[in-house]
Amino acid sequence: MDNLTHTLFALTLARTRLGRQGHGATAALVLASNAPDRDIVTAVGGGANYLALHRGPTHGPIGVLGLGLAAAVAVWAYGRRSARTPPGPTDDAHPRASFAALLLLSVLGVSAHILMDMPTSYGTRLLSPFNWQWFSVDWMPIVDAYLLAVLGASLLFRRHSPAARRRQASIALLMMVGDYGLRAAAHHTAISRARDLFAATPACVPAPASAIMEVWPLPPAEHSEPRGERPSCLVDVAALPTLVSPFRWRIVVRRSNAYQIQELNLLARASDRATTPVAEWPNEWSPAVFRAAATPAGRAFLGFARFPDARVLPPSDGMTAVVLSDMRFAPGLWSVHGPTPTADRLAVTIRVEAYSPRGP
Repeated sequence: MDNLTHTLFALTLARTRLGRQGHGATAALVLASNAPDRDIVTAVGGGANYLALHRGPTHGPIGVLGLGLAAAVAVWAYGRRSARTPPGPTDDAHPRASFAALLLLSVLGVSAHILMDMPTSYGTRLLSPFNWQWFSVDWMPIVDAYLLAVLGASLLFRRHSPAARRRQASIALLMMVGDYGLRAAAHHTAISRARDLFAATPACVPAPASAIMEVWPLPPAEHSEPRGERPSCLVDVAALPTLVSPFRWRIVVRRSNAYQIQELNLLARASDRATTPVAEWPNEWSPAVFRAAATPAGRAFLGFARFPDARVLPPSDGMTAVVLSDMRFAPGLWSVHGPTPTADRLAVTIRVEAYSPRGP
């Protein structure tokens, strides 16, 4: 999720009994709730380094404990420094939170950040650095306007009564659960209808199975089999959330040699859904693509991409340009006119020799 949502959620938690641990409780929750995104500093090493480490260790077990401890120490140290100043009139009524309380709140804040990232189609690496796979349940967009509205509105009502603030926080959290529940149910429906729409495509062996949690990247064997030696078959179907409505979903169909993308409106009539245009992108893995995939930039991108798409541009000056992209970030398809320029998608271009020692 975006950092504004993480911050508003932390402030909402601070209005519950968690915020009654003493001075510093709110600061610990807010700081810890945003701490995992400090991995943005890895972008200093370049785009490939950022993709290789993004939502990595800072979003795994070590991050939960390490960042939680760091946030608690920062708030505790600031509180100790502030304690040297003359006490205010309310300091006796509201003592400072203990270090143990700050640590527990900080660990909770980091954990909440990670758990809010996982329901997005972007996913997170829950077990890194021990396991670098991505996990996602595809319920929420990166920015959910409805979630922002609920959390923001609850904080606008400033009541002096602690009981009133706790009630407002409880209502906001219940509405938040309802938002997640609605999107979870809509996602289940979208997957079912997508499988019906593409039921005519024969499934690969083994057939794709429905799963609550999606895991990627796929094993290397998924890219190593020559695609031209067998007919096209269905590898996977995904329903990705859109920014505007919980009833509009992007359907990504991965076949053995191509991708199909269709926008699905759950509120549309069945006849309208059947006529929604479908865009198709070829995805043939030639020897040049395999060479590009073996480069450091290729490995970093494929470790990040959930639906990797490969295109080979015509050779020039003895080099071949291989474009690797992720079909999660393909442009909008409400008006489909075929593949769009790669500049509109998250992609990496890798130049390799046009001919390998073993031939083209």
